[in-house]
Amino acid sequence: MHKDVAVVIGTGGMGRAIARRIGGGRQFLLADFNEDALRSGAELLRGDGHQVTTHVVDVSDAESVRALAQAAAELGPVRYLAHTAGLSPTQAPTEVILKVDLLGTALVLDAFAEVVAPGAAAVVIASMAGHSVSGLAPEQERLLATAPPGELLDLPFLTPATTNPGAAYAIAKRANLLRVQAAAGPWGARGARVNAISPGVISTPMGRQELDGESGQAMRALIAMSATGRLGTPDDIAAAAAFLLGPESGFITGADLLVDGGVVATIATSPNPFGQPETEPGNA
Repeated sequence: MHKDVAVVIGTGGMGRAIARRIGGGRQFLLADFNEDALRSGAELLRGDGHQVTTHVVDVSDAESVRALAQAAAELGPVRYLAHTAGLSPTQAPTEVILKVDLLGTALVLDAFAEVVAPGAAAVVIASMAGHSVSGLAPEQERLLATAPPGELLDLPFLTPATTNPGAAYAIAKRANLLRVQAAAGPWGARGARVNAISPGVISTPMGRQELDGESGQAMRALIAMSATGRLGTPDDIAAAAAFLLGPESGFITGADLLVDGGVVATIATSPNPFGQPETEPGNA
């Protein structure tokens, strides 16, 4: 009898934490683009007693993602999927961010919709940045949600010439939320659920790299102002993922869980969250 298969894409801090949280007694398929990171991540999980198979994947390549989904199905019933792979604005130029964070998520959602078993659940790691996007027209959001993956990178408002890495990242993460909403129907037809998690600033190597970058000062100020006043941890995200992948969330699909320590709430409710000088009345 085959064990339930849990697929974790991305071997960063959040991916490893989710794997440890959901892995007991299951067959793991761990996937990443970086073979060295994949090897070391698998060794850590095996050292904890988990049964792990590895698979190199390029999430921006449709054939590579389909091969991953097929490999998962061959191991047994695919009941859990956590898609954590992504790049931040300090890690890559606009074109690469759009390929990995935008197209990659669309390809993963479509490919695994074809192989997940009844009762399966998936989480996609988005970002609190997806909650701060403004200026997208309803038609643009519709295209981000429903355009065939092969057409996403050709959308005229997503060209590298008009989108800097920070904006590309935010739009891609906004699109992740929209794609999850659109995927709820096809996944539901297979008796499966799919949701997103929007982390805040998490203490992973990628998160710390962002804090050391150009926007680090503003990010630290927002964290200090937020309700919790601290960085998130990979375990915070793993706890949210375990809930959304488990039976307690059986009536939740097509949704996004914001796990940011209250940063978005701070931005939404503070009259001056970024500390900009305020204009005196009559002097605008």
